[in-house]
Amino acid sequence: MKAWPKVPLGELLKRSDESAVIDSAAEYHEVTIKLWGKGVISRGKVRGSDVATSRRVVRTNQLILSKIDARNGAIGLVPPELDGAIVSNDFPSFAFRDSGTCDPAFMGWLVRSAPFVELCKAASEGTTNRVRIKEDRFLAQQIALPPLAEQQALVARLDALAEKTRQVQAHLDAVERDAEHLLALRFRDAAADAPLWPMSEVAPAVRRPVQIDAATRYREVGARSFGKGLFTKPDFDGAEATWEKPVWIQSGDLVLSNIKAWEGAIAVASDAHAGCIASHRYITCVPDSTRATAGFLAYYLLSEDGLEKVGLASPGTADRNRTLSLGNLGKMQVPVPPLAVQQSFDRLQAEVAALKARHTAIRTANAALLPAALERVFSH
Repeated sequence: MKAWPKVPLGELLKRSDESAVIDSAAEYHEVTIKLWGKGVISRGKVRGSDVATSRRVVRTNQLILSKIDARNGAIGLVPPELDGAIVSNDFPSFAFRDSGTCDPAFMGWLVRSAPFVELCKAASEGTTNRVRIKEDRFLAQQIALPPLAEQQALVARLDALAEKTRQVQAHLDAVERDAEHLLALRFRDAAADAPLWPMSEVAPAVRRPVQIDAATRYREVGARSFGKGLFTKPDFDGAEATWEKPVWIQSGDLVLSNIKAWEGAIAVASDAHAGCIASHRYITCVPDSTRATAGFLAYYLLSEDGLEKVGLASPGTADRNRTLSLGNLGKMQVPVPPLAVQQSFDRLQAEVAALKARHTAIRTANAALLPAALERVFSH
């Protein structure tokens, strides 16, 4: 990189101390700052009559930071939609002394870089949980500042890269929405005229008790809510087990959390989960291979209609008090189209899952482009 001249931040920025004159009948945006350069956003609106302490006003393109979390990348430019928003003294803001010397957009990119976060760490002090940035020390920190024309050229390139990554993200989102829509249509057609049968007849609950051996290592499985699938926890020794009556999990099981099924903690166990155990809070159902598939049943139970039935079968008032009983689950009516139809739908589900897996790798690479570019530009 070119050896850009070093300039103290205090020569580019000046503290903004515009006091807010609060109208008790008006509403004001309050500001919060996401970590790791993810942006300055509204925390929500507050009525003036609810503002108990003094506030300052921030303006578009001011640099604003969190005293507590600047060392974690909570710093950025105030966007136009938050012009006139109010902040507490924990969020100092700075105006640019001369936009002909430092383009605010250039600073907006710079503060998102890892080197600038390190600068904020160097300007912070305090004990654990009380570390705060010191403004005088912050303004004394030096940055490498290229000529204005070069700043603007860098901003243009970084803006273009950001737009490209946004377009890639939007394209992946659109493709996945279309895939999910196709799944929903295929399922609707498959279930439209299918007979309803109780779960106890097509996929009865099967419990495989585990006799915990203190000298054996086990891996525990759990189900995420909102249809996010199963996950495995780190291996542990049997002597460390803290719950009673665990059950074995086998590939192909339809697994439901009896306390979170109403929230979509329902999934199909894969080969990766075979040989894991689950706590007594989990129900394992095994579909009759001549009548139903776990994938089709899981999709139904996670559908709007299925979750409504699961909710009704999980009586209670709140959270862990809502328990799905084996009896209620067994009586639940589910659509059972011909097995070949279910298997065809499962193949489509597998294709969509494979598509999303490929997209995950693309998303990871796409998300790394901007940080890598910032690292190249601002590491001197």
